[in-house]
Amino acid sequence: MSEFPPLLPTFARADIAFTHGEGARLTAENGDVYLDFGAGIAVNALGHAHPHLVKALTEQANKVWHVSNLYRIPAQEELAKRLVANTFADTVFFTNSGVEAIECAIKIARRYHFKKGHPERFHIITFEGAFHGRTLAGIAAGGQEKYLEGFGPKVQGFDQVPFGDLKALDEMIGPHTAALMIEPIQGEGGLRPADAEFLRALRKRCDEQDMLLIFDEVQTGVGRTGKFFAHEWAGVTPDIMAIAKGIGGGFPLGACLCTAKAASGIEKGSHGTTFGGNPLAMAVGNAVLDVVLAPDFLPRVQKVANYAKQQLGSLIAEYPDVFEDVRGQGLMLGLKMKVPNTEFLDALRAKKMLAVGAGANVIRLLPPLIITEDDVREAVKLLGETAATFQKKAAAE
Repeated sequence: MSEFPPLLPTFARADIAFTHGEGARLTAENGDVYLDFGAGIAVNALGHAHPHLVKALTEQANKVWHVSNLYRIPAQEELAKRLVANTFADTVFFTNSGVEAIECAIKIARRYHFKKGHPERFHIITFEGAFHGRTLAGIAAGGQEKYLEGFGPKVQGFDQVPFGDLKALDEMIGPHTAALMIEPIQGEGGLRPADAEFLRALRKRCDEQDMLLIFDEVQTGVGRTGKFFAHEWAGVTPDIMAIAKGIGGGFPLGACLCTAKAASGIEKGSHGTTFGGNPLAMAVGNAVLDVVLAPDFLPRVQKVANYAKQQLGSLIAEYPDVFEDVRGQGLMLGLKMKVPNTEFLDALRAKKMLAVGAGANVIRLLPPLIITEDDVREAVKLLGETAATFQKKAAAE
């Protein structure tokens, strides 16, 4: 028998398995309880075992799971109408994941120019530090060598410029440019927010040159920053937007939202999916919106997020040899580290708290949006206790 593991070894997994969770806490096989400030990498937006989501999923599971998109799916129509009513979009395509939503966005942008008689306009400009998923097009769009290595020629049609550099952008835009694609806040790239003025400049250039503006809000969307979508803070709307993670609250669900103009090149048969928009996912997606779109939900997220950022700020002053700064927005927060983020995350996990790494030696704090100020205080306490051990090491050296 082969010694190769049955499970393809693509992840450096921690040796913990969780059996159940509730709210912002997860219980491991041995009974240890962890404070979850990773939320499955910003996925479990409403925490674990949220009763409204559990009810919606189990009720639907007793009815029908899958029928395919050969037939109408009423819950899909309902969720699409709700997303359209609460965003810039005119139409929605449902997927199973964020990278599928990104692929859909890319295809819509290219098809838009193809139908206008300009098939040569298929290039999309992206920004250094970006992460747009793990498909061949996704890693080409992200442009990071560590994800591209070993997978053959890079998919054509993606041009990268430095994040926030308008001069470099203007030099890159040419007759082949179809669209600009950006994360309003880079997640994997180290919790780097795009300046509001920069986003407005992108919108202006797209309007002037008939390019489409694509926002990747897979991680920033569905309340994560305290607004329904992060671009709302800048007052800038895209033509196309990819979302996932929080919209399913833990169930695999993504979507590509776009304007009627952007979608004008799409016709029957030009795109499709087998599982996307299935009844189970739609039941959960609608349940998520029931909670997130309630009048008091996002204001409460903003309040707790402001408190969290203030409390995290105190750690910078107390442990100057460990932390450099606090970054991010809403409950998409990061701590820039002066010690290796991987070592810090391991030590934090030993304290029974979960967080997530990011580029630029940052740790991401992506808790469920339902956390309380008490949860924040507990998190800051555990972060402080962990930092104290690194501060002592630094002092000894």
